Amino acid sequence: VNGLQARTFGVWTMLSSVIRCLCAIDIRNRTLYYITLFTFFLGLVHFLSEVLIYHTAALTIGVMAPLMVASFSILGMLIGLQYLEVEALSQNKKKN
Repeated sequence: VNGLQARTFGVWTMLSSVIRCLCAIDIRNRTLYYITLFTFFLGLVHFLSEVLIYHTAALTIGVMAPLMVASFSILGMLIGLQYLEVEALSQNKKKN
């Protein structure tokens, strides 16, 4: 890893954490919710590709931790997405 790659990964990590914090503040914003869910998918795909495709990372605790966080977060957000959709439908019924 050179300095440029390290800084790029750092900026990507900061950007995804800001997006995730904004989603936590405004959890009912569907667009932000989908963007946040996408950041977890990107993280999961990135780490899985480094382990399984490029073989640049070993399956150690340092790699397994982000894989587990991304996997559990995706699962939780997909479950939460159902409630977000139900809430949107109930608000539409109240308007009519």
